[in-house]
Amino acid sequence: MRTIMRQQLPLMQPFIDHEHARELAEISVVLDGIPETLRVVERDLTAGRSAKHGRPGMSAEQVLRALVVKQLNGFSYEELAFHLADSTCYRAFCRLGALEEPPSRSTLQENIKRLQAETLAAINGALLRQAKAEGIEDGRVVRGDCTTVETHIHPPTDSALLSDTVRVLVRLLKRARAYGAEFTNHRRRAKRRWHEIQNARRMEERFPLYRDLLRVTEETLGDAENAGRQLQQREDKQAQQLSQQLRHHVSLGWQVVDQTRRRVLDGESVPAAEKLVSIFEPHTDIIVKGRRETEYGHKICLTTGRSSLVLDCVVLDGNPADQTLAVGMLERHRLTYHELPDQVAFDGGFATRGNLQALKKMGIQDVVFHKRAGLSISEMARSSWMYKRLRDFRAGIEGCISFLKRCFGLARCLWRGFASFKAYVWSSILTANLLTLARHRLAT
Repeated sequence: MRTIMRQQLPLMQPFIDHEHARELAEISVVLDGIPETLRVVERDLTAGRSAKHGRPGMSAEQVLRALVVKQLNGFSYEELAFHLADSTCYRAFCRLGALEEPPSRSTLQENIKRLQAETLAAINGALLRQAKAEGIEDGRVVRGDCTTVETHIHPPTDSALLSDTVRVLVRLLKRARAYGAEFTNHRRRAKRRWHEIQNARRMEERFPLYRDLLRVTEETLGDAENAGRQLQQREDKQAQQLSQQLRHHVSLGWQVVDQTRRRVLDGESVPAAEKLVSIFEPHTDIIVKGRRETEYGHKICLTTGRSSLVLDCVVLDGNPADQTLAVGMLERHRLTYHELPDQVAFDGGFATRGNLQALKKMGIQDVVFHKRAGLSISEMARSSWMYKRLRDFRAGIEGCISFLKRCFGLARCLWRGFASFKAYVWSSILTANLLTLARHRLAT
């Protein structure tokens, strides 16, 4: 049985007199000011299950607050479980009574991972409306930029991907043995070939090693295909699930084999959009920005205001050019605030005459790009003073991005799957906004 919040709060110890405790207390007040958001949290928690039967579970309020504590400190689920059992401040913040049994690591993980990105984005929207009502952020002056959030994968190489494919399929095929599946275990051989390829000095030495690694990978894929067909004919639910897992990884495995043949044996340059860089996180994009080091994850667009609150975030598919994103970011801003800002400032990558004309036509008075890209100051802003002011204002978003990455784990997502990736990004942004809003209120 679940509830939105406890009907009667259990006996709790008060917050201690410490700066972090005062911030937690203020965040708690902010969350109490938007109780309507707990309905959408409860909807995620009860999706596909009954909310009226079974033993009492964590309330929607407790799950949301536990997520905030986790992202606020960068805790693992094990560390979060410990601190909710040990810390009086965190227990009070999460509305856990003095005598109430703290949730276990598995309970926390199961509940927090059920929260969807759309739910967290909706809560952030309610937070921004509250900030506007209090005069902290009106959305009239905004700045935008893009950054990359990495997925939790090792640096991709063709040999490592082939070795990973064999290793995962062998693990699944061992489970399929209980249903009569037969296969040859090439895991050790694939691992040896991977190490030999890594240590080979010349490409001529790698060719025969790659051919052998491809051969054992294809044999393993063939065994997995046969096992998947056998399991699919069974009515056992576990056999069906195992068959689905085999088919999923076989599909990815053949993609790895194909791109390795094209890249290594045929010397072909495979486009980034066609490359698979992880069989565990197949949604991962290859992000290349100028001469910087290649990153593996997803590109996100951020918009912030004068208060340093993150007003919007978009997780992008692929690696579109920044200059194609400016108009869309302002259209999304209009949906949130029901009006466009008076002034906007962007990084130089967004600078094109087409973007300037489109944004001016929408009714934005000053549109400033960090690099002029052939645009005059008089075209972008009303005066040189305004141009310099907005250009300096834009630089502040770099600090906001650094704050998100250093303090809220936005540099690298540790959750698996694209849906969880987006939820992780929004959980970091929501937590950062809660802390920022609490600090604004404490400062007044």
